[in-house]
Amino acid sequence: MKETRSFGRRQILKLLGMNAAGFVLSGVTGRLNAQPQKRHIITLSFDDGFKKSTLVTARLFEKYKLPACINVIATGHLKNFKSPDEYQVTEKGDFVLWNELKERGHEIMPHGYRHANLANVPLNEAQDLIRKCLDYFSENLKGFKAAQAIFNMPYNASAPELEHWISEQVLAFRTRGAGISALPFKGQKKLTCTGFGPGSTEHNLEHQIKTLLELPEGWLIYNVHGLDGEGWGPMRAEFLDRLLGRLVDIDSVAVLPAGKALLAVK
Repeated sequence: MKETRSFGRRQILKLLGMNAAGFVLSGVTGRLNAQPQKRHIITLSFDDGFKKSTLVTARLFEKYKLPACINVIATGHLKNFKSPDEYQVTEKGDFVLWNELKERGHEIMPHGYRHANLANVPLNEAQDLIRKCLDYFSENLKGFKAAQAIFNMPYNASAPELEHWISEQVLAFRTRGAGISALPFKGQKKLTCTGFGPGSTEHNLEHQIKTLLELPEGWLIYNVHGLDGEGWGPMRAEFLDRLLGRLVDIDSVAVLPAGKALLAVK
């Protein structure tokens, strides 16, 4: 699988159209301003939409005036939803909650129609599931536009033909690959991420952040799920609280959802 494109500093700055690379969030409303010192972007990409964990996650991000990056299964809240694995059995939020959180400034993005592994089904079936997912979001999430959406592949699994097709359907898609890549650039379609599980993700996440901060600049997209034992590769709520508090005090760091980072350079 191809890795995310790599750019030198001068080319990144040219693509960003700035005198220096980076972003900073101004309040929980999601407004972005360019700031010279923001050379590192960290996206904690929360998948699956566990209700209990999401409510805590949103509260912790709001504590630090940050928007959370929450990716949800279109039909995960329905009574007939069949859990695809042992990590999906707990209650999911519904679109009443997702609309409320979006109104509060958080980023709500699609994570599949029923969390099927799209690399393991025929191309036409994968396309149909993606269309159904995007249609469901259009009908149920206020203001949703596929052209501004990040489609987060279930299981971070994709295939070249599917990637080519979905590039024309959404702003960008997220799949498995390098966790740390160049800063976002105009026209970027493929986002790659890393993660750890099924046990606690905390140590691995700390290592990835340390690696990022040792670089002159870069973008870390880290795939996380629930809190306090919920989901695959969980972390403790108290760990997330301390982590966010530490990150907002680092001058070079902006904690951003993937969509906001990309739309800032669109």
